[in-house]
Amino acid sequence: MFLEFIPLQDAAPQGGGFSGIIMIVLLLVVFWLFMIRPQQKRQKEIRKFRESLTKGDKVVTAGGIFGKICEVNDKTFVVEIAPGIKITIDKGSVYPSAAEATQDAQQNQQK
Repeated sequence: MFLEFIPLQDAAPQGGGFSGIIMIVLLLVVFWLFMIRPQQKRQKEIRKFRESLTKGDKVVTAGGIFGKICEVNDKTFVVEIAPGIKITIDKGSVYPSAAEATQDAQQNQQK
């Protein structure tokens, strides 16, 4: 009986709307700083690496094929994987780890 006379409080928080928006914006900024920005920087470095490759550079493809670039086209490389055996690969399948492979090969030749 007494429940009918007790006023119930509103379910909506008072003054909490603005702080909720601030928290969402803060969460998005943190997400951008730790997830999106490093990925964009990494992709930019990979793109710069692929554009800098020239004839004679040693590369490693995503499939693990080692070879030497014989020809550079707009979107592809012609790579010699063995004497007289050439294959055409997409530029997107070459990764910066190839630079390390080239340096290792040069160091091994000097020894």
